Amino acid sequence: MTYYKSIIFFDGVCNLCNASINFVIQRDKKNHFLVGALQEDFSRKILSKFEVKEDYLDSLVLLERGKIFYKSTAALKIARNLSGFWPAFYPLILIPTFLRDPIYNWIGSNRYRWFGKKDTCRLPTPKEKAKFLSEETISQTGINLIG
Repeated sequence: MTYYKSIIFFDGVCNLCNASINFVIQRDKKNHFLVGALQEDFSRKILSKFEVKEDYLDSLVLLERGKIFYKSTAALKIARNLSGFWPAFYPLILIPTFLRDPIYNWIGSNRYRWFGKKDTCRLPTPKEKAKFLSEETISQTGINLIG
């Protein structure tokens, strides 16, 4: 069985989102994820194949095994693959989304006010470049952009 990386798409100008991506990169010891800003053209090209609206910025988006996940479901699926005690949160996936997502939505709707935002998307450091979605790293995901 071929293993492919999952992709986390995030709001590249949101300070909370960038801090969350830093958190994930530091704890992705098994190199499970690539990350890409929702605002980037390359990310939009990929997400258009999965019928995600081009201007979507309401939550992080996880593309895992050919399926799209949003909000608390995406966050819990990400936590499941991090080092440390974070996978212990995954059983919360059993709680219905209508109970989980209101908390996520409340934080998301206040994220710019509480944490601020940048004028431009975060760029990877040279050390992080292999963790960011690009034409060079897309082959690790099993996604075919041709056709």
